[in-house]
Amino acid sequence: MSTTTFTATRLDVPSAARLRHAIACVPDAPPPAAGWPLVLAFHGGQSHPEMMRRFSGLDIFAASGRAIVVYPAGTGSREGLLTWNGGNCCGEARDQDSDDVAFARAVIADVAARHPIDRRRIHATGMSNGAMMAYRVAAELATMIASIAPVAGPLALTDVAPVRPVSVLHFHGTLDQFTPLEGGVGRRSVTRVSHRPVVEGLLDWVRADGCPAEPIREAVPCPDADLSIERFTWGPGKEWSEVVFYRIEGGGHVWPGRTPDSFLLGPAVPSLDANTLIWEFFARHPLHV
Repeated sequence: MSTTTFTATRLDVPSAARLRHAIACVPDAPPPAAGWPLVLAFHGGQSHPEMMRRFSGLDIFAASGRAIVVYPAGTGSREGLLTWNGGNCCGEARDQDSDDVAFARAVIADVAARHPIDRRRIHATGMSNGAMMAYRVAAELATMIASIAPVAGPLALTDVAPVRPVSVLHFHGTLDQFTPLEGGVGRRSVTRVSHRPVVEGLLDWVRADGCPAEPIREAVPCPDADLSIERFTWGPGKEWSEVVFYRIEGGGHVWPGRTPDSFLLGPAVPSLDANTLIWEFFARHPLHV
């Protein structure tokens, strides 16, 4: 994919009687005939959109002319320490019952009013608490969200009943001390929330999507020292949906393929390029209409 330039713009978006914001990265190129694919990228807890841009490297989707990438901002009383109401987590957003699903819907509408959007290719991803938010918009905005790719954050809802199948791609490290793979309270958790086991939440999506109960298990080549990776694939389900899980033995609370901001997040996963895998997954799973 050839490299182009892109423009990052702040969007001020009214939602639930307040003015919220997002950062939109738009390719400086003519849109595809069907309009731009749109990727919502939700930052982690106690973070903000600009940090998510640096942490994830998802600007590459705009820089390569593939999609508009939008980084919505959560809520919080301290600037830059924002959270999402993903369900049972996290922080002020959960405690104040922030309607972040309505905000996500408003962000999509705002971007669509400014740029031609391919309504079959609206996707969501997120890190940690932002991954929980990606799960929530998939569950509650399934007529809009084609597929999701949560990273290092479990399903924070007690169950899911989307009105249509939504394909899920999840990445998680076994040494994650913030949102543990096996659930419970992470050793380094700030919120002290007891999380659901990651696979338990994934199996909710397997059932909701009508996928086979038994996954295909495959070892993924990994040259990184002290790491090994296994891919679990459930599918195909209804409307060719699938649930895919990259289990990273020895990985931390990190975005695979990126260098984490802090050693406290645990071991990085340099050789697994999550962004390439996410894009391929999104391209494979548009909204079926």
